[in-house]
Order: sequence, then C-alpha cells, then structure tokens
Amino acid sequence: MAITAAMVKELREMTGAGPLDCKKALEESGGDLQKAAESLREKGIAKAQKKLSKGRTMNEGVIEVYQHFNKRMAVVVEVNCETDFVAKTDNFQNFAKDIALHISSMRPQYITREDVPESVVAYERDIQSRAEDLEGKPDNIKEKIVNGRLDKWFQDIVLMEQEFLKDDSKTIAELLEETVAAIGESVQISRFTAYALGEGGEEEEGDEE
Repeated sequence: MAITAAMVKELREMTGAGPLDCKKALEESGGDLQKAAESLREKGIAKAQKKLSKGRTMNEGVIEVYQHFNKRMAVVVEVNCETDFVAKTDNFQNFAKDIALHISSMRPQYITREDVPESVVAYERDIQSRAEDLEGKPDNIKEKIVNGRLDKWFQDIVLMEQEFLKDDSKTIAELLEETVAAIGESVQISRFTAYALGEGGEEEEGDEE
C-alpha cells in the first residue's frame, strides 16, 4: 500500500511523532493507522525513561485551567513540552486537562517528593516516630515502619506519586511516562495553583521531566 503524505500527517497529529518515524511505522503496518500508532507508542516507551531523565529545554506547552461546576474551586496548571507542534496535539492537550482535573480533586501540595521542604519532612518523621503503637519496638523495626508511613504520606501530598484520578492502576508519574512515550518528546508539570473559595491560593513549583 502506498503511504501518502496525508496519512503521515494524520498519524503525526495522532501521536506527535516525527514524519520519518510515522512513515516507517505506516509502511511496517501496511498503512493501518491504529497499528502504526500502537507501534510508535511501544517504541516510545523504551525511549521515555531516557527522555524523562535528561535535562531538556521545554519552553512550549499550555496553561490549563479547570473550574468546578459550582465555581467555588479552580486549578491553574502549567504543563510544558519541547515544541509548539506537540503542544497542539490531542495527547498533550488531554494530558494537561487530566492533570488539572486530578489536582482539583486530589489536592496535592507538591509536584515531586524533592519539592517537599526538608523541615516539613523532618516534622512529619518526628510525629510518626512518636506514635504510640511504636513504643517498645526495636529501633530497626521502628525505622522501617516510620519509613513506610512516610512513603504513604508522600503519596497523599505529592502529585507525581498520587494514583491517577481516572485510573488508579497508575500513578501520575506513570501517566507522564506514557504521555512522553506517546508524543515522543519530554513533558513536565512545572507548577500549579489551586483556588478554593475562602482559602488562599496554594502554588507549587517543580521541575519534573
């Protein structure tokens, strides 16, 4: 089957992948757009961790706004990517919308674990260490229990470690990885502010990519 420029363009709009990669995937799939998109997604997963672990320039993206139906709560989140082309794709746009919705419901306080101030972590560790049910336990056992409770605490307050609102089988970090794999370039959630009527805005900044 002859691969046309229109087919390449459509696949690129679906996935955000480069034109050469799209053409090759279409050739390998016999022109089947869905199979080609799946092939690109699978290949992208192998590259996702590499992209996520590298410092890359991400000056494009969107400022996504979510407002609750009763207008008593709203979220503003900045999600960045590397190119304007990817910023306009459905995959990227939907990811930004999902993150804004998730934040409005789950109310994280920080983007990554590293964003939590050391003084806040130390205070929480001290509270957990003085729990009544730990009295009399050996220090090594006590430390393991405290560390486990701290991990659970991080999962409650850190965006990247929370279970995704729409699919609790994955975390936001895993959702981000899937998005990077699908679109073929780095993505980061840079900062967010959540507003609730009667409360001060809570803004968090991070550098997750």
